[in-house]
Amino acid sequence: MCDGVHGQNSIIMVRTVAVIGAGPSGLTSIKSCLDEGLEPTCFESSEDIGGLWRFKEHPDPGRANIYQSVIINSSKEMMSYSDFPPPAHLPNNMHHSQLLIYLRLYAENFDLFKHILFQTTVVSVRQRPDFPVSGQWEVETERTKGQRETQVFDAVMVCTGHFTRPHLPLNDFPGIEEFEGRYLHSWEYRSAEGLQGKKVVVVGIGNSGGDIAVDASRVAEQVYLSTRKGAWVVSRVGAGGLPGDLVGTSRLDRLLQKLFPSWITRMMENNLNQSFDHRLYGLQPKHGFFAQIPVVNDDLPGRIISGRVLVKPNIREIRGSSVVFEDGSVVDKVDVVVFATGYNYDFPFLPSGLLANSSHRLCLYRHVFPLGLARPSLAVVGFICNMGAINPLAEMQARWATRVFKGLLTLPSEEAMLQDIKRDTSTLQNRFACLERHPLQVDHIPYLDSMAEELGVRPNLLGLLLREPGVGLRVLLGPCTPYQYRLRGPGQWDGARQAILTQWERVAQPFRTRMAPEPESRTRASCSLRLILTLSGAVLLLTLYTRHSLLSLLSHPTGLLYKMYSLPETISGWK
Repeated sequence: MCDGVHGQNSIIMVRTVAVIGAGPSGLTSIKSCLDEGLEPTCFESSEDIGGLWRFKEHPDPGRANIYQSVIINSSKEMMSYSDFPPPAHLPNNMHHSQLLIYLRLYAENFDLFKHILFQTTVVSVRQRPDFPVSGQWEVETERTKGQRETQVFDAVMVCTGHFTRPHLPLNDFPGIEEFEGRYLHSWEYRSAEGLQGKKVVVVGIGNSGGDIAVDASRVAEQVYLSTRKGAWVVSRVGAGGLPGDLVGTSRLDRLLQKLFPSWITRMMENNLNQSFDHRLYGLQPKHGFFAQIPVVNDDLPGRIISGRVLVKPNIREIRGSSVVFEDGSVVDKVDVVVFATGYNYDFPFLPSGLLANSSHRLCLYRHVFPLGLARPSLAVVGFICNMGAINPLAEMQARWATRVFKGLLTLPSEEAMLQDIKRDTSTLQNRFACLERHPLQVDHIPYLDSMAEELGVRPNLLGLLLREPGVGLRVLLGPCTPYQYRLRGPGQWDGARQAILTQWERVAQPFRTRMAPEPESRTRASCSLRLILTLSGAVLLLTLYTRHSLLSLLSHPTGLLYKMYSLPETISGWK
């Protein structure tokens, strides 16, 4: 249970802010501080920015790491920062090295580097003796050569993420200590080098488990993918070859999902099973599609159908070099076991008990502010997950937190925050298939909108539709890209409208590596006429489609309307 003293929300003078970590969450926290006139100092333990997204050949314990083949699951328009659209030439789903380029461009554009101290590890964060009055923190740091220093800050932003402490549940796998081969956690995996001709068992079917199974299967003799519960598998490539997360992820889609949850879930699952039958492939989970983050993998079905990856149930025990599965099947002479079993989370530099755990989640108001502090001068940013990109959520958290620091926004009473956390935790448990190592899942658009409402930056849909129908329709029917939260209010950006109007151009640009023959020129109708034709065409399509195709069509109705309405200008006309 979350406990704490009644908080005080009287205004305190915040000027200096310690930002811990220079990954995506840390970078946007630095910028949010600067936007509010604060003075951030960012402490980064490594020698460069990027956090999780900077590949390290030899990573150090306590730091996040990825493998060489990682491609980001979210498309560039959905994972961008709200006032910094990605360069048009970058691919829609970037390799980790290209994402690092985007982060570097962001840091350079807003002059963030001068606020970062590299190779500086935060050792401890302690409240000052006069904390109830000042809200200040003593931050002790250590440089790579052992020099220690303590500085006083008015506020602290913790941006270290939750992919630093591998969870390796060896007790759940009897016999592993006597395993004659090699075992490792996915955190240690770099590439398939050294797996040539080997028998490999991958334990766990999260995104890392799926990726590693596919990667290893290109060189290994055989790969076995062991899963307890199965998973829904989605592709980065959506309808018509567009990025999958740009279709069916609009505000209207979210409303339909809220109004007809069972129907939308069934349509989504039917649609996925049209690509490949999850039950036939041994992947069918018990939970519904929206109850847990799906596995994003373009290649896994192909590796399964070719026999390069064999899906197996959970491991019962290990005998020497043999792996025994719960269905009684045995694989002999296994060379390598990779545990893609997630991560534990910890903040060793914070005071013990500050971030109390409650029912598979940290006791944080809106997943940002801990309870029990006399002054709300410490925020956790980016410690969250959802069916979408983390960057926009972390950015919104940082924008909100910095305005709370300044006293421009106030938090509710301790009791009100506690009740909010209880309601949120109950929703979390009822809405999602909660896992111990994924306790932070939220609904993407509702979470962003709830915080944007407090900030005063939530888009005014009715006003947009009346004043600027072109923008309004894109905000309502199009993908919920981050630029929507820069149209009004604090932090308003003059380029937000243009970013929304040109987002499909940036989607189309990377495909222009070969110009296909142009279609016959067509007279372009006005926006209003085009919308009428769209609705008429939709009715006609509904009457012509067979029942089988109709179910697939209805799984993303607003995505279809939006594409019919706006894409011909961009994709066909390349403008």
